[in-house]
Amino acid sequence: MSAIMLPAYIGGKDVEHPRGRYVHTVAVRAILEDTFAALSLKRALDEGRVDPEHGGAAVAGGCALADSDMIRDAVEAAAAAAPEWARVPLATRIELGVRIGERLRECRDRIVDLLVAEGQPRSLAGPCLDEYERADFSPETLAWCAEQMEFVRDTAGRRSIVRRVPDGVVCVNPPQNASTPNALFGVTALLAGNTAVIRAPRSVPLATTYALREVVVPVLEELGAPPGTLNIVCGPPMMDDWLASPDVDDIVYIGSSAKGLAFERAAVAAGKKPILELAGNDCVVVWRDADLTGAVHAITENFRQSGQICNIPNQVVAHPEIADELLDRLVRCAAGTKPGYPDEPGVVLTPVLMAGQFFADLTDAVAKGATLRHGGRRLEVDGSVSETGLFVEPTVLRVDGLELAATVDAVRNETFSPLVPVVVPEPAGSDDALLDRVLAFVAGNAYGLRNSFWTNDERVIDRVVGEVTGCGVVNVNDSHSAFRPFLPTHGGTGLTGGVFGEANYLMLRTSRLQGVNVVSAGAPTGGSR
Repeated sequence: MSAIMLPAYIGGKDVEHPRGRYVHTVAVRAILEDTFAALSLKRALDEGRVDPEHGGAAVAGGCALADSDMIRDAVEAAAAAAPEWARVPLATRIELGVRIGERLRECRDRIVDLLVAEGQPRSLAGPCLDEYERADFSPETLAWCAEQMEFVRDTAGRRSIVRRVPDGVVCVNPPQNASTPNALFGVTALLAGNTAVIRAPRSVPLATTYALREVVVPVLEELGAPPGTLNIVCGPPMMDDWLASPDVDDIVYIGSSAKGLAFERAAVAAGKKPILELAGNDCVVVWRDADLTGAVHAITENFRQSGQICNIPNQVVAHPEIADELLDRLVRCAAGTKPGYPDEPGVVLTPVLMAGQFFADLTDAVAKGATLRHGGRRLEVDGSVSETGLFVEPTVLRVDGLELAATVDAVRNETFSPLVPVVVPEPAGSDDALLDRVLAFVAGNAYGLRNSFWTNDERVIDRVVGEVTGCGVVNVNDSHSAFRPFLPTHGGTGLTGGVFGEANYLMLRTSRLQGVNVVSAGAPTGGSR
């Protein structure tokens, strides 16, 4: 397979860096096999000292690097296209979503190959794309979002309209840990009538750029969208450029809570709408009557990409009656989860980028009284223990008591690592009293992405559905991180979504409500208030 070289896409045209600079992707397998040689090759490619066609099988491809002029041109192209695209009928824009879903299915396998080259395990890459396609571009989701875009009431010569109108130019900043699916999520802003600039992160640009160019661009061309409706650039963070541009209306920021909340303040000061997708510190509650097999499967979703995804379980609260068995099962699953190359079957672990924070969280927990049940070591790609390994062993902690848990960093904050603290509450005299305390503990989480509950007790389920409101998604007896048609894939409250956080349908979040009042000639006006 020859290297794929992709220019930027600005104003409906391929655009190269003025000096021909590219950012190249060297397959992660090659990096894991010989880190120094692979990174040296990448540097030589990026500096233009080696032709990608002569770099060998390890070179997956490259993307044109955007300079400041290209970044500005992309925004200006989006602004120029915005009025015409906003006039396109809603039905046509929904058809765009339908066709993107179809095209994504057609291009799936090639995109997966590129994701694997960039380091995402094959066992996760395909299912992840499938879930995004079924959730964001499913008939159920598209139909529901379309229904929210306009309400019309006709009475006695008067037409009253409440509608959502596009904000204008939307800039999207996907994260490197899940760039491609979040870029596709960003595309849904087009369905509201916005135009967009999407940045492919310089560290993992290839699959994202390819997916946007091969899935979205052809459909826009089929529908006659004006040039500049979608613009694709690869480069370093562009937030300052976007904040300073008079043409930018919304910025979708996906990243850490600390940086995201600082960005939110800067965006508001600059007159931009900030749409935040930040960290998650999701909780799974396993009640005494739970299906433990299902619960364990959901909890061990934490190990996917070594915990370096926002919408996975970060902490567990286990009913005291089943805590020992649940922990034993989790330990067995953790022990059976091994590192490997991303193209190998069944691999879910990836190198941990913030291993120092993992060990700090582990040290803090144990020092405060938590019990290490399994894990806590660095591993090489072959699973051997090593002080310099790039992987981290899946780790299970037992934390006795809700009061202790509230002091443990690994419970209070997102860990972004394969670390599962299992909190076992003290008995509270009755299950009702214990549930009161557990629900209060869940409500005290400063983050608000997802929460999951495992129970067969309808009374408990009723309380969960009625009282757990501080997050974007509540799951009961299902996968914690899976995306389902019609339900939101993103969004939440608190440190997850910022001041304006809620479940995030980008088609809605990048539009705003407007009322329209039309009185027919000769009809009574109804007077003033």
